[in-house]
This record gives sequence, structure tokens and C-alpha cells, in this order.
Amino acid sequence: MLSTQFPWLTALILFPLIAALPIPLLPNKYGKTVRFYALGVGFIEFATMLYAFWKHYDLQATGFQLVESYPWLPQIGLNWSVGVDGISMPLVILSGLITTLALLASWKINDKPRLFYVLMLVLYSAQIGVFVAQDLLLFFFMWELELVPVYLLISNWGGEKRLYAATKFILYTAAGSIFILVAALAMAFYGGDFTFDIQALGLKDYSLTFELAMYAAFLLAFGVKLPIFPFHTWLPDAHSEAPAPVSMILAGVLLKMAGYGLIRMGIEMLPNAHAYFAPALAVLGVVNIIYASLTAFAQTNLKRRMAYSSIAHMGFVLIGLASFTTLGISGAMLQMVSHGLIAAALFFLAGVTYDRTHTLMMDKLGGMAKQMPTVFALFTAGSMASLALPGMSGFVGELTIFLGFSSSDAYSVPFRAVVVLLAAVGVILSPIYLLSMLRSVFYGNEGSALAKLSLTDANPREAFIAVCLLIPIIGIGIYPKLATQTFDTTTVALTSHARMVLPAIAHKPMLDFQSPMMSAPVIGAETKAALLD
Repeated sequence: MLSTQFPWLTALILFPLIAALPIPLLPNKYGKTVRFYALGVGFIEFATMLYAFWKHYDLQATGFQLVESYPWLPQIGLNWSVGVDGISMPLVILSGLITTLALLASWKINDKPRLFYVLMLVLYSAQIGVFVAQDLLLFFFMWELELVPVYLLISNWGGEKRLYAATKFILYTAAGSIFILVAALAMAFYGGDFTFDIQALGLKDYSLTFELAMYAAFLLAFGVKLPIFPFHTWLPDAHSEAPAPVSMILAGVLLKMAGYGLIRMGIEMLPNAHAYFAPALAVLGVVNIIYASLTAFAQTNLKRRMAYSSIAHMGFVLIGLASFTTLGISGAMLQMVSHGLIAAALFFLAGVTYDRTHTLMMDKLGGMAKQMPTVFALFTAGSMASLALPGMSGFVGELTIFLGFSSSDAYSVPFRAVVVLLAAVGVILSPIYLLSMLRSVFYGNEGSALAKLSLTDANPREAFIAVCLLIPIIGIGIYPKLATQTFDTTTVALTSHARMVLPAIAHKPMLDFQSPMMSAPVIGAETKAALLD
């Protein structure tokens, strides 16, 4: 566990928040000053983040690094405790890249720009806080803080049904968040040793019944955010009404908070319960993939189709987390990073398309490739990555998950075969609905919405944003180690930690879907301490 004298992580959380305070005092002529100021804050934050990890983060270490811990509200046991490891560090960088580019994508926001950029910077802080919090109550605080700006951004700058979409978003996600608080309080009081420290909570010797109840609570909370069927219905509505910069963050970062939470609170803190719930995660992953892929066909709204694509792709994350293999869990991490980049690129380009045409209905579009060749090329590249074309990050992530799950000795062969085959159906369906989307928007004759419009192609700013997202997509696809080296050491340790609950008979299928390993040994506090050391 490495520590540095300068509080890098505290600075990364507080800098955007503090920098947002003077925005109401800035001159507001056409919002120009505010835009440059917020963009400058974003670039400084991202550059500081890269410098801190480059200089002070050891890729070979398994414990938490850049650790800081200060008493905050000792009366209620709340500490300002932060740190990063191989699970959180790449997601912090992903948040920094996408949010900074989202600030640049907000260049044309002229309605109440001061409020808009204040909310964007507060959201920036909250994202970083979620990924680095090492106190469960602090994690909950940051999780809740993130909900408020997203709600206000959608309800103020969204489409015609923005109030409905924003209200649905806040009701679903806030209701799910209650389970995080309930689980945090229950775990803190368990055993008489009151604490919210995540590592200390992971070392407590819980009864199996209690651990299963806590895992169920976390699964409900994170299942809404991921989202897992049937708690997914808020996402297509939110995406279809949210402005493009908010959709970039929503799909690129906020969904990954749920995947991160399942790793941190599920596999790491509650490994015994994870062994019981893992088959359900695999089944839910398959349901997500098949259901969302089929539903995407019925969507005529461009962003709703891409939203269901996101739901399908997050199903692969669930399968990877259920695998009990280093390859599978690494694949889940890679899929989260990859999908974050791809989804941010596609939703940004959908926003560029909307700016020109003022519609997202695909049946009103068509023939745009002639007038917007750059947008067409960038949109095609993003779609190819989303459908897992070899040479792009989407292919590497999905392939790694397939290999990880199919090679797992924690399940019977028939169960593995069924999961892999059904998930592969989603891989077949995704090119169909994505290519039909490209055909509807860019090929054929011009649609009714374009009859009297003279479209302009992507400007340098828009092309720059898309290219900044496509470069790592292609880079990871060609050389996956660019991403995997940031979390490989941690996922190896995490897999060993998770597999300790499996029965010791290595040659026998150990976790059958019909009869979860009811005889599996329960990890005690001493074993947990040795594994996490």
C-alpha cells in the first residue's frame, strides 16, 4: 500500500468542485468565458490525473496506492478515506478523458451556460469520488452527489420529454441507492466493531445468511445503475432526452460505476455470497444481451437504439464477473473501459447528427453520407467497434470474456456451453441492428427531415473529440496491454480471493447452475486478511 505526501486524490476530487464556485461570477457574454474556463478546468484535472498516476502509481502492486485518510465526521464514523488500485485507477482515467471531452462537446450550450458548467464540474468531482472512496459511507455520499447534476442536466437541457426522463432516472437510481445505505449501516454495526472502512468491512467474519442479504442489497442497487433487466427502462428514456455531452458521461462513465461496485462490494467484500450469486449473474448477463439486442431492432430513435446496445454490452460484464477466472474478470474490466470509449463516441456523434437535422428518428433520416462524409466515417468506425470488429477494443473485451467463462472450472460443462452459446447470439445480433442503423441514417435517399436542409460536415472541434475516443479504441484493439497492464496484477489477486470459496476438488465441476455449491467453505476473517495483504 503506497502513500504519497501530496494528497493527489483529494485534489482530484475537490479541484473541479472548488473551481465551479466562481463560475456564477464570470461574465456571460455568449457564454464564451464560461466555456473556456470550464474546459480549462477539465484539461487541468485530466493532466493532473495522468501525472499523479504516471509518477506515483506502481502497476505491479496489488494493494491500494495514493492512500489518504482523514477524520471527517467521527461522530457518525465517516472518514475521508481514498485510494486507488488496479480496479479503480483505469476507471478514474476513463472518467477524466470522457468528462473533459464532454466539456468540449458542450461548446454550443448557450442556455444558462453558468449553471450547465457548474453542474458538469460537480459531476466530474462526484465521479472521481465514487471510484476512489475507501469508506463505504463516503462512497454512498459520492454516489448520491452524482445523481443530482445528472437529473438537473437532463431536466433543463434535454428534449421534449426531458422532465419525464429525468424524473424516471432519479426515482429509479435513488431508490436503488437506498440499498447501498442500508447495507453499509448493517455491515458497519455487524460484530460490534463499528466502521465504514471498506477494507475493514471486507475482513469481518459475517454469517453466510447475512452476507447473502448484503450481496442481494448491493446487487439491487448496482443492478438499477448497470442496468440489469428488468430495472433498465430508465436508461433508454434518459439517453433519448439527454443532451449529447450528458449522454457521453451517462453511457461512458456512470454505468461503469455499477460494474465497479459489483467488483468492490461483491467479489472483494462478500466473496462467499458471490459464489452463490455468480450463476444468477451469468444468467442475467445472457438475458441482458439477448433481450436488449432484440429490443434494439424495434427502436426507430437513434439514441434509444444505442441505449439498448449499451444494455446488451453490459451483459458481457456480468458474465465476466461470474467467471471465477482471471481472464474473465480481466475481460469484464476491459469491456467496461472499451464500452465507455465506444459509447461516448457514438452518443457524441448522434448529438452531432441531431445538431444538423433536429431529429433522432431514423425513418426521417437517410442519405447523409454524401453531405457529411467525416461524420459518416467516424460513425461507421464507432459502430464497427461496438459490433466487436477484430482490431478494435470491443472485440478484445468480448473475446476475453468468452474465453474466461468457457474455461472456468467453477461451472458444469452444459451450463458453460449454454451461457456462451446464448451470449454468442448477441454477438450475431449486434452487427445486424448496428449496420441497419448506419443504413437508415447514412445510405439511400434523403429522408423527409433533410429535404430542405443543407447539412455541414463535422467541424475540427467535433472531429477532434471523436478521434480522441477512437484512437484508444483502436490502440487497445491492436495492443490490449495498453489497458490490461493497469489492472492485470489486481485481477489476478481478486480471482484468487474469489476462488477460495470453491471446493478443493479441482478436477470436478464445482458450481452447477441447478445446485449452487451449498457445501462450499466460507472464508473467515483470517483467510481474508491473508488474501488481501
